[in-house]
Amino acid sequence: MTLGNTEVLAAPLRMQFDYTRSTGPTIGRFLTGLRSGRVVGVRGSDGRVIVPPAEFDPITAEPLTEFVDVADVGTVQSWSWVAEPLPGQPFDRPFAYALIKLDGADTALLHAVDVASPADISTGLRVRVRWAGERRGDIHDIACFEPGESSNAPADSAADAEPVTGIITPIDLSFKHTAAPQEAEFLKAIMEGRLLGAKASSDGKVYFPPRGADPRDGSPTDDYVEVADTGTVTTFCIVNVPFMGQSIKPPYVAAYVLLDGTDIPFLHLVLGCDAGEVRMGMRVKAVWKPREEWSLSMGNVDHFEPSGEPDAAYESFSHHL
Repeated sequence: MTLGNTEVLAAPLRMQFDYTRSTGPTIGRFLTGLRSGRVVGVRGSDGRVIVPPAEFDPITAEPLTEFVDVADVGTVQSWSWVAEPLPGQPFDRPFAYALIKLDGADTALLHAVDVASPADISTGLRVRVRWAGERRGDIHDIACFEPGESSNAPADSAADAEPVTGIITPIDLSFKHTAAPQEAEFLKAIMEGRLLGAKASSDGKVYFPPRGADPRDGSPTDDYVEVADTGTVTTFCIVNVPFMGQSIKPPYVAAYVLLDGTDIPFLHLVLGCDAGEVRMGMRVKAVWKPREEWSLSMGNVDHFEPSGEPDAAYESFSHHL
């Protein structure tokens, strides 16, 4: 069925999570230096001092291990004015971002410069680090740069006993998502307990979820078809590693499910059995959330579980892997 005059669906979305990573010996050395009020670079094979330090030589690709302290005073190489700061930026008032070459370094460091107007910054301006009052071992230990010729290094700028080995960076992304016509039809259908795919005009292949165009030739896919909520596991992964924010206790299975009547599998959870029992060809059925919990989301299908049917023959889904 071809549908027209699709209602536009849009919603604000916000993605928040803590990105945790180990630093390694090179970035760890740099961040440990910042925590103690020092800026650390590394010397390359051509004698240049690279700040922030690179793990591998840009010329030879060999590991770099000769660390060098540089000054917390430097020169603006280039800059850009931020007239309307965004949330999460260093200031809630206008400021500049600049590439700054610190004395003793041969490369530039990108950071914020606290000046009142574009008239107060220029290429060649001498600036110094304004150190944070409380330093934790991340780039924010440099609160910003400010005009100045003399060092502003803290009095306790001595080497730290414990090196920085890991950092946690909060990620916060807010945006508005506007659904394409095909996505809007899909979302409205799933709010009614129906799964909707879209048929390619060239050969009738059914895509689920529907997409705006056939990826093979760009032709529109606006012939919608209702598909079953039963299908076949094509490939799968057993998740054994716990991670922050995980809502299901491992082990569990994330699988590609080829719904009956479709020609492309999609990723969803397979629960309702031991993870070790999931296999290619397993027949599964959708488990829907209670209707009062439904929303404009594929999350209305909580997961898939074994249907009890005999496994599908490999030849029936091998070209959908």
